[in-house]
Amino acid sequence: MSAYDEVEIEDMEWNAELGAYTYPCPCGDLFQITLADLRLGEEIARCPSCSLFLTVVYSAEDFADAKEPPAPQPVAVA
Repeated sequence: MSAYDEVEIEDMEWNAELGAYTYPCPCGDLFQITLADLRLGEEIARCPSCSLFLTVVYSAEDFADAKEPPAPQPVAVA
């Protein structure tokens, strides 16, 4: 089975209430992956309402010891 899409962690939104990074799912719910999952090297974000899942692209080293999500890095815009 293949992933619905591949998404960079920077394109996902941190949801403190869920304790997870989220991304909109076509079914209307949110794909979710927790900080604990990321620390373990997991790269699959699942939707709790349907069978779709995403592959999350991120650097595992950024989450190895993180208790909170890493702060977003500023991007220079020309």
